Amino acid sequence: MPETKITAAIVDYGLGNLFSVKHACSHAGIEGTITSDREKLLQSDVVILPGVGAYRDAMASLHKLDLVSVMQDIAASGKPLIGICLGMQLLMTRSYEFGNYLGLGIIDGPVVRFEEPTITTRDGEKKTLKVPQICWNQIYQPNGHESWDGTPLEGLDEGTYMYFVHSYYAQPDDPAVWLTETTYGDITFCSSVRRDNVFACQFHPERSGPLGLKVYDNIAELVAGRN
Repeated sequence: MPETKITAAIVDYGLGNLFSVKHACSHAGIEGTITSDREKLLQSDVVILPGVGAYRDAMASLHKLDLVSVMQDIAASGKPLIGICLGMQLLMTRSYEFGNYLGLGIIDGPVVRFEEPTITTRDGEKKTLKVPQICWNQIYQPNGHESWDGTPLEGLDEGTYMYFVHSYYAQPDDPAVWLTETTYGDITFCSSVRRDNVFACQFHPERSGPLGLKVYDNIAELVAGRN
């Protein structure tokens, strides 16, 4: 746990597991504030964009609160920006969830739906998995990535289980930003990204037990080192 005080602004736009994120921040010694105030967002050490719900409603709320340009400015400023679940999807260019909606455009690429993920049973029959994916699933390093050192996933093992709840997933255009990949049925998807000061994950670290809380510990250490 860092010795210096670290402040986190947890973006409140009406959709998100805000209090569980705040609790996880407290566990890591981070002073979390749930807010939609642009000045508090800009003044914090780290900004966390959580989210559970519909993409269209989330973007409409961010526009209504005049936070779209703020989030883009934060990403460009070098301040640590963390996206969780829907928050990760909102960082993308657009989503095809019940239509075609523009996102924040911080990470290039679309958000798409799981299209009938299947597994092959021992009898050789194909079985379609349920959507949304609601389960513990494993995270792995994509091909070409050698280490999670220096990222919020530092110290976690290949195949660590995290908790997922989602029907859609991000498809970043640039393979270099893929930090982890996860397989659901016959579909392998990007389950977290990192580019410079931006880290985002499809899974819920705050709902993933001790190893998930370690992600928040790592964020605290990285922010402390930056300060």
